[in-house]
Amino acid sequence: MQRGETQRGITKWMLLVGAVISVAGILFGYDQGVISGALLGIGKDFHVGTTATEIITSWVTLGALVGALVAGVMADKIGRRPTLLFAGSLFSIGALIEALAPGTEVLVVGRLVVGFAVGVASVAAPLYAAEMAPSRLRGMFVSGYQLGITFGIFLAYLVDELMSASDWRLMLGVSAVVGVALVILVLPLPDSPRWYLKVGRRNDARDAIAKVAGDPDPDATIAELEADVAGETQASWGVAFSKRWRTPLIVGVGLAVFQQITGINAIIYYADKIFDAAGFSTVASQTAATTWAIGAVNVLATLIAVFFVDRLGRKPLLIAGLIGMTISLTAVGFAFQELGDISHAPSSQGPSDAGAITLVALVVYIASFAMSMGPIVWTIINEIYPREVRGRMVSIATAVNWFSAWLVSQFFLTLVKQLGESETFWLFAALCVAALAFVWRKVPETKDRTLEEIEQMWNAPKA
Repeated sequence: MQRGETQRGITKWMLLVGAVISVAGILFGYDQGVISGALLGIGKDFHVGTTATEIITSWVTLGALVGALVAGVMADKIGRRPTLLFAGSLFSIGALIEALAPGTEVLVVGRLVVGFAVGVASVAAPLYAAEMAPSRLRGMFVSGYQLGITFGIFLAYLVDELMSASDWRLMLGVSAVVGVALVILVLPLPDSPRWYLKVGRRNDARDAIAKVAGDPDPDATIAELEADVAGETQASWGVAFSKRWRTPLIVGVGLAVFQQITGINAIIYYADKIFDAAGFSTVASQTAATTWAIGAVNVLATLIAVFFVDRLGRKPLLIAGLIGMTISLTAVGFAFQELGDISHAPSSQGPSDAGAITLVALVVYIASFAMSMGPIVWTIINEIYPREVRGRMVSIATAVNWFSAWLVSQFFLTLVKQLGESETFWLFAALCVAALAFVWRKVPETKDRTLEEIEQMWNAPKA
């Protein structure tokens, strides 16, 4: 499904592949967003302190970090499809552990299990999409993972808005349905033809191409894939970190880090607190602002990337988005400078002019991120790596992404306390400028290139 592909339409099986990728993203997004609404009820039932609250919130990312590191080896060893089935099943188990937890310790275990499953899916799903989709549509399919994330976040915010804090067990437990849905969607699909050929299952590879791509004569594609896979061995971790592939490793890891340290998870996790400081003093106004200004805009703007990533290219969207993120974060910083003591105003006063500016600027930030650093980073990470180390290098970049997410979510409130709101958002804006320079100088354009052409593009010397 690379060089030998034709310009035929998208089959129903290809649509099912897209659904799998999106649902895998929903696992991540729902869990990421729902915890903000569940924490109040958890705190009342379990009487948790600040440290325990931070652990419950952020340790899911530590589980995801471990899951991402394991997933690359699993995906290469047992296949992309079984790895996704494992992730969906484990996520449902973790969600039920959370919902039935009798105390803080079991709840943290459930969060770690859910995080591990999300980490596995965050590697296996985009990797599966990159290998199953035709090159002309690869960006759109892999971006579907980020679309799923944003929809999951919006869904979680909506659930938070509709339910009371006392329903926190239901908020967390209902996500088990998403894990079951992932398993059901994956079951009728084959694994990727490329993986089948790597393990010597040529007939299965041929059947997969004929079924998913709708190709009545897939032999040309099979022959080219066989030539690419021929002589390929399972590379070690040492090869993944070797000088030979250092450039693509730096590109992928750099994008993974910048996706997180430019502030997105700080805003997703702590949106209610940000809007509170901006003058949205009632719980209802904070939740509504979070649901619609953050959640809904996130989904809608991601659609821009999904539909245009294969038309406009990766770099133009990244550059445009980072410029928008820089401007909006700078504006938020100035708005908080004007707020002063208004952040502690009575609820009846409502948001000030500076609070309204904060709301608009955050909408611009979310829209800019959702059309660029959100989906495009996942697309590039899953297409730039050479075939012999793709699974391991995707794992490395994804694990680094999760670690960066943990750092931001764990220390955002500390940054605000030490630096102040304005200075914290200006720091994020400065990091956006650094990300823009990195994209401009280091990130190649991969639009319309097959995975094999991208590998050749690095001009790597022979080992």
